[in-house]
Amino acid sequence: MSGPLSGVRVIEMAGIGPGPFACMLLADMGAEVIRVDRISGGMSMGANPADVMGRGRRSVAVNLKDPAGVATVIKLIESADVLIEGFRPGVMEKLGLGPDVCLQHNQKLVYGRMTGWGQDGPLSQAAGHDINYIAITGALDAIGRKDSGPVPPLNLVGDFGGGSMYLCMGILAALFEAQKSAKGQVVDVAITDGVISLMAAMQGFQAMGMWSPEQRQNNMLDGGAHYYDTYECADGKYICIGSIEPQFYALLIEKLGVDIGEPGFHQQIEKELWSQYKPAVTEAFKQKTREQWCEIMEGTDICFAPVLNMDEAPKHPHNIARKSFVEIDGVVQTAPAPRFSRTPGEIGGAAVAAGQNSTEVLIGIGLADQDIADLLASGAIVQG
Repeated sequence: MSGPLSGVRVIEMAGIGPGPFACMLLADMGAEVIRVDRISGGMSMGANPADVMGRGRRSVAVNLKDPAGVATVIKLIESADVLIEGFRPGVMEKLGLGPDVCLQHNQKLVYGRMTGWGQDGPLSQAAGHDINYIAITGALDAIGRKDSGPVPPLNLVGDFGGGSMYLCMGILAALFEAQKSAKGQVVDVAITDGVISLMAAMQGFQAMGMWSPEQRQNNMLDGGAHYYDTYECADGKYICIGSIEPQFYALLIEKLGVDIGEPGFHQQIEKELWSQYKPAVTEAFKQKTREQWCEIMEGTDICFAPVLNMDEAPKHPHNIARKSFVEIDGVVQTAPAPRFSRTPGEIGGAAVAAGQNSTEVLIGIGLADQDIADLLASGAIVQG
């Protein structure tokens, strides 16, 4: 593997959501990611090659109820730089794989813990999903239209934004520090913490009197402003504009061909006028198709883009030119990001089934053939 993380070994305790996505990002950047798939008396479900988040790693299937299976995971940890787990607080400790044990075996290990609520606090043991985590942060309430309830923003804000991205950032920071101290540490990543951090700009806007949290669609960036929103076109498709700066706003009004009675556009940011201007802008965009508006506005300083669906996005000329999407084994998926000039990342292959690489991984960390044979015979590990 190429990439800036080439030579970094990550042990991933198989899970769902933000943990796998973080491991996908690390693998795309060159890290060797070994997924430990949990089995109990039989083979776990195999991975679907179309599971994009599962790409780029090898799998070892281990029975974590068997002491020999736990000992095998510890052997893997001894050879690793990073461990990532996403269980409820206390589960890894019950398995005999808590941070105290692991750091005794590998003092430089960076131990990444990914949860929704965090390792402590009154909700730490409660079940939850993305929508619940972002609800207590203020983010969910702020997203949506004023005449409807809050709108779940897929799981981009919680799982992947407040979760995966902060997990990757924390792990990379801890790896950097470990190069100086020769000591690892625990990185406690809670989605709630991450999303609250992501809300920093809105918290600042509110403190400066620039954001009113009482009602959705009442602020510049939440669809309240007529110059920052999505609009339906004549063909039922949508475009979006973000003409915040005065010169960009002036160009919008010029290209839109609508007179909203604002000479010099000096009242653009006056909230009380937004409701007056919004109907005129809405009606203007309905006069042409999305393609026609693209011909008029795309590539200008209006800050304009067509709103594409997931099938359309890979076909957009900009995404094609950037090679932002790639195809692996017939599956269209995201290309590695970000991009590095000297050590580019790459995709290490499609997702593999649980245990597909058990034997080769254990050989790679130095286990003897007979020891591996004994583990297979006992069911402590399974070869897929």
